[in-house]
Amino acid sequence: MIMQAIILAGGFAKRLWPLTLEKPKPLLPVNDKPIIEYLLEKIEELDVKDIILSTNMKFKKNFEKWLTSTGRKNVRIIAEESTREEEKLGAIKALARLSNEVIEDCIIAAGDNIFTESLIGFKKMFDKLKSPIVCLYDVREVELAKNYSTAILEDDGKILDFVEKPKEPKTTLIGTCLYIFPKEVFGKLNEYVSMGRDCDAPGKFIEWLCKEIPVYGYIMHGMWWDIGTVKSYEDAKRYFAGKR
Repeated sequence: MIMQAIILAGGFAKRLWPLTLEKPKPLLPVNDKPIIEYLLEKIEELDVKDIILSTNMKFKKNFEKWLTSTGRKNVRIIAEESTREEEKLGAIKALARLSNEVIEDCIIAAGDNIFTESLIGFKKMFDKLKSPIVCLYDVREVELAKNYSTAILEDDGKILDFVEKPKEPKTTLIGTCLYIFPKEVFGKLNEYVSMGRDCDAPGKFIEWLCKEIPVYGYIMHGMWWDIGTVKSYEDAKRYFAGKR
């Protein structure tokens, strides 16, 4: 049973300035609630008891104020020391830093993900395989795929090839920053960090991990947005406005 989750919210979202100069991206509103609420609703469907929100010192108080307003008791905030972009640890170092907090298998999600599909099927795949699972999504456009990690699967779902930001994508199936890791994978995270590799792009770690141990892909359907640009933010707002 997955008992823990980590939400990565340590970035400074420079591509969305000025919207994110004084407010963290996961707290930007999409119609009637902040981005992070959409993600939490999906995670809480899995009956996760301990959710760690990993952020930075600049935005720690923003998240504390939001958390108090929600009344949630299953979320705790852990902040790294960075106060600006140049100081941030990067997603992989931030995860490795939380190794001592992880005592169960763990779902990991970027705090700027919004999607419509339930995570129940994702969890069922993990329960069956007990191996790292990456949530994948078909963006259907080669040009879009260049901005992400691409994944090629074997028939059993095992990832055969995983490439971060390929110049010439072989597929439009991309990796989202949404994973389920057995707790043992956090040892691999520390090994990766100790090697001095790229710790900012999560896809770089997955690319390396696929060469070390079996990693599987779960294909997500429905709608998915990576809120990295003003366009994707506006697209998500329009979609959910239409669902009211």
